[in-house]
Amino acid sequence: MSMIGMYVRLRPAEFRRALREPDWARERAEGAAEAECAAAPVPPSAGAVPPRCHSTGKAWHALSFLLDRIGFPVDVVYGDAAVPGASPWGYGPPRHLAPDRVAAAAEALASTPPAMLVEGVTARDLAAEGVYPAAVWERGESLEWVVDRYRELRQFFSGAAREGDGVLVWVE
Repeated sequence: MSMIGMYVRLRPAEFRRALREPDWARERAEGAAEAECAAAPVPPSAGAVPPRCHSTGKAWHALSFLLDRIGFPVDVVYGDAAVPGASPWGYGPPRHLAPDRVAAAAEALASTPPAMLVEGVTARDLAAEGVYPAAVWERGESLEWVVDRYRELRQFFSGAAREGDGVLVWVE
C-alpha cells in the first residue's frame, strides 16, 4: 500500500461548506478524484480551467522535507489546519488552506525555482532523514521525479489561486 498526497480545490462557497460539512467535503473530493486524478496531468493552456484534483503521488514527504528545509512560508503538503469534525480520509483527517493562503502559497511557489528545492540535496540525504519512500532514496534514485511533482504542484496552486479557491489536502 502506497501513501500518496492528494489535493482538491474548492470554490469559496464550497470551501466554506466543506469546513461546516466534512462528509459533504469527502463526497466532493472523492468525486473530483474519480473524475480527474486517475487521468494523467494535462499541461495548462491559455484560458483552460485548472483541474479540481491533484496528486503528488509518493513524493509528498520528500516535498515536505525539501520545502521545510528552505523555510517555505506555507505548508502546501499538510495544510494549515484540520477540517473541523472530519474523520480520517486515509492517514488522518483532511487539512485545508483558505483562499488567501492558497494565493500566498501560489506566489511563494512561483518565486521558488525547482532547482532551489533540491540544491545541495542528494537521495542519500533523504534516506538518512527517513523520508518516505525510503527504498527509493536507499537505491540512490534521482530527485528529478520529486522536482517534476513540484512543478505540477506549482501549476495546481497557480490555477487554484487564479480562481480564488481554497484547497483541501490529505495523505491516503
